[in-house]
Amino acid sequence: MELFADLTTISVIQVIFWFLAGVISFYFSIGNARIWTSISLGFFLIFISQAYLLAPWSDYPRLAAIHYIIGTVAIMVMTHGFQEYYVFSRTLETGGSKTFVYLGTLAVTLASAVFVFINPEPTYNVLRNIKMIENANWVFLSLINIDMIRKIYLQIRDSDIARGFIAFGAVFVCILLWKGSELYLQVFCWDSDWHLFMQSIGAYHNVDYPGRVNFSIMVNQVGGLLSGLSVGGTFIYLFRLLR
Repeated sequence: MELFADLTTISVIQVIFWFLAGVISFYFSIGNARIWTSISLGFFLIFISQAYLLAPWSDYPRLAAIHYIIGTVAIMVMTHGFQEYYVFSRTLETGGSKTFVYLGTLAVTLASAVFVFINPEPTYNVLRNIKMIENANWVFLSLINIDMIRKIYLQIRDSDIARGFIAFGAVFVCILLWKGSELYLQVFCWDSDWHLFMQSIGAYHNVDYPGRVNFSIMVNQVGGLLSGLSVGGTFIYLFRLLR
């Protein structure tokens, strides 16, 4: 894979937006109540999972695999956070500590890295499989989070931060479009990684539905951009509201 071969202007802008959203969400997790920690940390990890697009060592297959796994950890941590908030909105009780959330997430990430390094170096096809698992997790857990956010909103709709959860709902709709469109392309072998894989083995791959492919690529790019923008805007709104 040629260095920066897949890097486009859209990808650079997307990573910049996720960097801004990641910094804001991580700072938000430090300066606010423990109940927000998992949600904020999950959004920060999305930036880490996307940052490999700009890394000069992005050709290294094991590093690419770790980035995809971090993306999966991100949505799992986030979903755990929204479930915690739903329980909190009903009982006003919360447990644990910020340190446990940080250390627990770090331990899972390190264990995933060890798993990647003790196994054979991932091939193009293996990396694509790992990326599909990441996207499938994002799609199904985003649907769960949208429903969870709806339930939280119904519990707190008279409070000042209720509109913040409407914004979170919009964020996950954008993420659903972003990750869902990529998963759609992968399922039908219309994604760029499959194209590279076929090239690597000297095979020809004909795409019979260019209209659907181009539309899905457009949805993927627009969804990714709107996801980063909406996350940054949501945390800025919540940060100002809770200060």
